Amino acid sequence: MGVLSVCELFGFSAAKKTDITDYLREFFAHSSKHPHGWGLMQEDRCVIKGAEKAADSKMLAELLDTLPPQKLTLAHIRFATVGSVRTENCHPFSGFDISGREWTLIHNGTIYSGSEPYRYINVQSGDTDSERLFLALIDCIDKRLARGALSEAERFLTVERFIREHAPRNKLNLIVTDGELVYVHKNLKNTLSCKRLENGIIFSTEPLDSDGWKPFPMAQVIAFRNGTEVFRGERHKGIFIPSLEYITALDAMNI
Repeated sequence: MGVLSVCELFGFSAAKKTDITDYLREFFAHSSKHPHGWGLMQEDRCVIKGAEKAADSKMLAELLDTLPPQKLTLAHIRFATVGSVRTENCHPFSGFDISGREWTLIHNGTIYSGSEPYRYINVQSGDTDSERLFLALIDCIDKRLARGALSEAERFLTVERFIREHAPRNKLNLIVTDGELVYVHKNLKNTLSCKRLENGIIFSTEPLDSDGWKPFPMAQVIAFRNGTEVFRGERHKGIFIPSLEYITALDAMNI
C-alpha cells in the first residue's frame, strides 16, 4: 500500500494572486479514491462544499472554470471513516473566535485519544471527529483571548500548543488558517508534501505533478504568511505509527 490517507489536503499561500486551477483540477481528480465529499475555501474565505465525488460535481467544475487567481486557498476531498456522507461532514470547517477572527481547518486523520473533542458531540453540525477537533481549537483560542488580545506570534503559540497536545496517538495531518497565517502539520510519514512556486508555496497530501515536491517536515507546526515561513514550532514526539489494525482497515477499504 502507498500513502496511508483516508482524505487528501490541499493548501496554498502566496504573496501575489496566482492561477492554481491546474493544481486544483489534479487534486480533485484524486476523488476516485476519496468519493464522499469535497470542499474549497477561496481567498475571500468563502467555503463551498458538496457531499458527492468531486469528479462528478457540476458545481465544482463550474467553480474551477471561473476561479480567479488566489493568494490563500484550502481544499479537501473526503473518504468517510467517522461520520456519515453529508455536506455538514465535508471540510473545510469554519468559525469565528470571540474577537471576530475567522478560522478554517481541513484535517486528514482520525482522533483516537483524548476526551476533550467529545465534549462537542451534541453541538456540532455534523458527526465527524474533525469538526469536534475544530470546535475544541476555537474554544482553546477563546480561552486565551479572554486574557487579552493575541499578537500574531501569540496566535501561533496557541495553535502550536493545541496541535502538539492533541498529536500523541492521533493521526493529525491538518492545515489551519486564521486569514493571515497558514498553519501546517503532519505526524504520519509520506502523507504531505510541499512545492515552492514563484510567488508562494503549495501543500498537498500527494504531489500534483512530477517536479519540485518535497516532504513536509514531520511532527512540527510551521506557519506561513503570504507564502513565506514566519514561525516554526519545536519537533514533538507525537508521531502517528499505524497499527496493524489500522493498516488492515485501510486495505479493506481499498485505500
